[in-house]
Amino acid sequence: MRSGRIAAVALVAIALLAWGWTRYTRPPETAADPAPVMSVDLVQPQSQRWPLQVSATGAVAAWQEASIGSEANGLLLTEVRVNVGDTVRPGELLARFSPELMQAELAEASAAVALARAEAREAAANHQRAQALDGAGVMSRQQVSQYQAAALTSQARLQAAQAAEQKARLRVQQTQVRAPGAGVISARSATVGAVVPAGQELFRLIRDGRLEWRAVVSSADLQQLQVGQSAHIRLADGGTLQGTVRSIGPMIDGSSRSGQVYVDLPASAAVRAGDFVQGHILVGERSALTLPQTAILMRDGFHFVMQIGQGGFVTTRKVAVGRQREGRTEIVEGLDAADAVIASGLGFLNDADRVRVADASGLVGAAP
Repeated sequence: MRSGRIAAVALVAIALLAWGWTRYTRPPETAADPAPVMSVDLVQPQSQRWPLQVSATGAVAAWQEASIGSEANGLLLTEVRVNVGDTVRPGELLARFSPELMQAELAEASAAVALARAEAREAAANHQRAQALDGAGVMSRQQVSQYQAAALTSQARLQAAQAAEQKARLRVQQTQVRAPGAGVISARSATVGAVVPAGQELFRLIRDGRLEWRAVVSSADLQQLQVGQSAHIRLADGGTLQGTVRSIGPMIDGSSRSGQVYVDLPASAAVRAGDFVQGHILVGERSALTLPQTAILMRDGFHFVMQIGQGGFVTTRKVAVGRQREGRTEIVEGLDAADAVIASGLGFLNDADRVRVADASGLVGAAP
């Protein structure tokens, strides 16, 4: 019995020695066959028709801005009816000056017209009587000429008085400041109680509320632009506003080597005169080989993609990129349409890392 126990212990000892020898003499599995660091998806470049665009920056300004000033001189401003931001119609009353002085001048001019008209009628009647008596030989020719000259003189005085009355009437109208056209009030300097000299600006008006984008474009890109092309500006909320190229400036700035393009903008509360915005002008279309932006890694100022080589090891490939649009980037150089690359997670990988392809089909995430 004792010998049987000894034999069993011996067998166990031999088994343990055999297991230990195998464990410490066989190379670790990771040394010969590294485990994958992560699972990845693959994607192939897709050929798409992408728009060609010219980038530009510039200020939003009024299409036309009218300065509305005082025509009357030295009158008291008694009423201001509009403020900045108000929309006005053609001929709408904006402000009013005290009219009493102008009305008194008009009354005086009207009285002078009435007096001159009465004198002209009397002189004309005297001339007619003198002509009738001239044929009878009662009056001399000289006297008849004097009556004729008096009639002509009184008629001239009447015309001068009528002109003065019309001038006074216009001065009364000038006590009312009216909008020269439709638009939006962009500035106001009119103050109730001020005595305003002639010519002083009271309001500034954006004609028809129209705005334009004065886009600055490099001289190299100006040759691609034409009147009528579509332009898009980026808004602060992330949206875009579409306009149309109205005209292209004839001059190139000698210091910046850039020109100006005038883009008509639709009425929108998203932009205001004075905003400085960025955008682009569409000049055509061109085929582009594109990848998702997640499949491109930027490192040390260069762009790279990652591919899976033999045995599942990562290899890095340098590429040149172009346009970006809707989460995708154009590959200009360094990749063919048949090349598959890792779709995402490039920041966690390095050359010679071993990865596992998650999708059995081998390709995911391609553009529709």
